[in-house]
Amino acid sequence: MADHFDDNTDARWEPIPDDEWELNEAAPEPGSDAGADQAVDEWLEPAATVVRRRPVSAAPRAGDTAAGPRVAAPPASAAPAGGAWRPDDVGMGAEPAGGGTSGPDRPRRAHRRRPARHGCLSALLWLVMVGVLVVMALRCLPSDMANGRLVPEVVSFVPWLFAPILVCAVLAVLWRRRLLAAVSAVALAVMLWWHAGYLLPGTRVSDSASSAVSAGASTSDNVARIMTLNTANGGASAQEVVALVREKNVEILCLQELSDDFIAELGAAGIYDVLPYYVISDEASAISNGGRNGIWTMAPMSNVSGNLLPIETSSMPAGTVQIGDRAVRVVSVHPNSPVRGAQDLWDEGLSVIGSLSDYDHTYLVMGDFNSTWDHARFRELLGTSFVDAGEQAGEGFHMTYPSGSVAGVALPSLVEIDHIVYARDSGLTVSGLEAVAVSGTDHRALLGTLEVS
Repeated sequence: MADHFDDNTDARWEPIPDDEWELNEAAPEPGSDAGADQAVDEWLEPAATVVRRRPVSAAPRAGDTAAGPRVAAPPASAAPAGGAWRPDDVGMGAEPAGGGTSGPDRPRRAHRRRPARHGCLSALLWLVMVGVLVVMALRCLPSDMANGRLVPEVVSFVPWLFAPILVCAVLAVLWRRRLLAAVSAVALAVMLWWHAGYLLPGTRVSDSASSAVSAGASTSDNVARIMTLNTANGGASAQEVVALVREKNVEILCLQELSDDFIAELGAAGIYDVLPYYVISDEASAISNGGRNGIWTMAPMSNVSGNLLPIETSSMPAGTVQIGDRAVRVVSVHPNSPVRGAQDLWDEGLSVIGSLSDYDHTYLVMGDFNSTWDHARFRELLGTSFVDAGEQAGEGFHMTYPSGSVAGVALPSLVEIDHIVYARDSGLTVSGLEAVAVSGTDHRALLGTLEVS
């Protein structure tokens, strides 16, 4: 039986007790060859062996009679060269553990590195982030380079970059992509810095001013509800415009892209009952971008102009109204859109509006600027003389374009190109902004509360 033990294996087999050994030696001889074969088969049957569940610290010594079950060792020929059988696997069809020498001197098996998970998705996230960085780079272009083909249109959507940046940042952290997470974090920080005025509490009107405009319209106080809307070549519903003026207690209304028919419809809807004073701009120049602009007010206007400054698109009407103790110069504007072949007109129109800072007036400029806060030319227009109410109030974004529906499906408003701009450090404050849909036009109306201090 000694041939069944192999000192070079990790397993150590416990000896059979002497009394059991003698009993096996004294087994009666089988009565036939078949009986002998059956006895041998039963002796060698693996299922009859008992597996020791814990290693034995020392090999059995001759004459050892320690109690315990007899464990049969697998023959040396059954194990591959250099292999080692694990005791727990005996009788269960297990393969040798392998690996050369046994015991503590056996070298550790080399750990094969797992392939990276989410490899394709990580590559996709990098592609998304590269696209985000390209758009952010376009936003950083100086104004003299930012009116190239498609650049203004692409930059208009910069605020929506928050969504892909946040997705990339979250997945990069979950998947432990440190470099991608770092790049996403930097991009997010830059976006927050650029749009802090929209997201953090800013300059807002007082609670008493908000209560006053909610209670009703009055020309004897220092507050006014104001509104601007692009009517889409007079396609807007005049009835809805007048109804909105009544509902929101609007005292100053600026409209763009007026047609003669729409002006007549406004009159029929009762606009002059609530806003009796008005000025409509001169005809557009040879390059028209949708008709004329107009201003309607509850308080009388003075110093009225149908074309405040020469501009190569829609003329800019203006009028001065008294709000509290301040004379406020109201201007309705609509520079050309930056469509292909008209980028220079767009650039020039914004420059003309920005030149209002050269005049000593308390300006309130409202209209469709065809530009967003993220356009370098719009920020240059604001300069140090004007502020954008949306960027100052800290009330979030108020997307105004597009509006309406196509084939019965409502269109989401994606860009904020309608603005309320006012003179910085002039005692004016505008907040309480809201964008309201009006049927028949591709713009939303932008409303706000003006307070004079």
